[in-house]
Amino acid sequence: MVDVENWKFSQCFGDKGDIENITEADIISTVGFDHTGDFLATGDRGGRVVLFERNENKKNCEYRFYTEFQSHDAEFDYLKSLEIEEKINKIKWLKRSNYSNYLLSTNDKTIKLWKVFEKQIKMVSELNLTDSNITSAANNTFNSNFGFGNNNSSSSSSANAAKSLLSINNLHLPRLTLHDTIIAAQPKRIFANAHAYHINSISVNSDDETFISSDDLRINLWNLGIADQSFNIVDIKPANMEELTEVITSAEFHPIDCNLFMYSSSKGTIKLSDMRENSLCDQHAKVFEEYMDPSNHNFFTEITSSISDVEFSSNGKYIVSRDYMTVKIWDVAMEREPIKTINIHENLRDRLCDTYENDAIFDKFEVQFSGDSKSIMTGSYNNNFMIYPNAIDPNIDSMNNEIILQADKSAFKSNKNKQQSNSNSGSSKKNRNNNLTVNPNGGLSMMRKEMDFETIDFKKSILHLSWHPNENSVAIAATNNLYIFSTVWK
Repeated sequence: MVDVENWKFSQCFGDKGDIENITEADIISTVGFDHTGDFLATGDRGGRVVLFERNENKKNCEYRFYTEFQSHDAEFDYLKSLEIEEKINKIKWLKRSNYSNYLLSTNDKTIKLWKVFEKQIKMVSELNLTDSNITSAANNTFNSNFGFGNNNSSSSSSANAAKSLLSINNLHLPRLTLHDTIIAAQPKRIFANAHAYHINSISVNSDDETFISSDDLRINLWNLGIADQSFNIVDIKPANMEELTEVITSAEFHPIDCNLFMYSSSKGTIKLSDMRENSLCDQHAKVFEEYMDPSNHNFFTEITSSISDVEFSSNGKYIVSRDYMTVKIWDVAMEREPIKTINIHENLRDRLCDTYENDAIFDKFEVQFSGDSKSIMTGSYNNNFMIYPNAIDPNIDSMNNEIILQADKSAFKSNKNKQQSNSNSGSSKKNRNNNLTVNPNGGLSMMRKEMDFETIDFKKSILHLSWHPNENSVAIAATNNLYIFSTVWK
């Protein structure tokens, strides 16, 4: 089991200024490791994609800037009088098959396939007939022909030299030599005009040939090599929009079986579909839904039960979902009930009216499996995120093993000051006597399980995060900053 003392703050990218001075375009809207963990991508609300590369020269888990490019720009749909934001909703890496990296990025309407590669800039060199040499030879020839010059012998020798220089026998082919190597990003394909509603998720199939994109009411299947054609595989749009009762919130392919995919809904259900059964997968193979006593329903139930994110474990045996209040872990073979439910915001249950008024109740938190398919990670407020080791084990009380870490200024300040040698910077662990999260550096973290509502900073929410596929390293997006925490220290 990974204990809290093993987690350490590694590094932070971005402007460390006050949150009030942050530019809207700089706020990170998605983050994700590639399949090897050697590269890390972030997308922001300004339509930019920033890539980081693993720094193998460092002793611990650290990344360095790789490249940055503008993926999407603001557009305007004149037919619908609708402005399309440049905000990057999702980034998904393709498995690497050569020296180039490929990734999909999407805003609300358009998906782009990018190729990122090292481009060599070459220059022509070793020219024996440069412009200056030719001009000099021509001048010498002119002078000798018309008798200019102080010395006839010197003029004669210059003329001979000029003729020799201009001779075809002395003409050599120039050579291309390496001048510099840059990282270039090139859009290979643009998948557009297929979604009437905002795209909320994309997922690459395990066959590395197809991917799906989902909006509120439809899921489309694409071939990576065909940009102008897609197949609609799920359509929940009713004939009369007044009868609409739920929307699609997320969709993902099974990591092993290329024919299986799942999608979640605002009603709190997860539907597993098999593309072998029908071309239109309206008849799902399984439904993962927990029964809720109607007496427990209230005005906020429909909002808080809406699933904001859903993910398969890497071995394909488990599903984890996140709604506003809980994280639920499902066994793919048992759809009757989740094998575990973890309460995340139980302390907010009595203040849902306040979260509704400040729109915090509509925050869409992501959830992540660890690379070994055993642990879970998700975010909360006050820049806190939680890790639940061995969460799939039904015999382990995840709340008692909860690891709370904080991605804020205290992390890199503590790391910079080197105030401790073997305690983890910016992390916190539970004190069971008073339900406070205690910072090992001696201070108290901002988060308490029974904290007062007034102490919660809803602007500091950890919505987007990613877990390294092969080790215990995580990337956390906190407003405009990217934090790396890790247990890998050599």
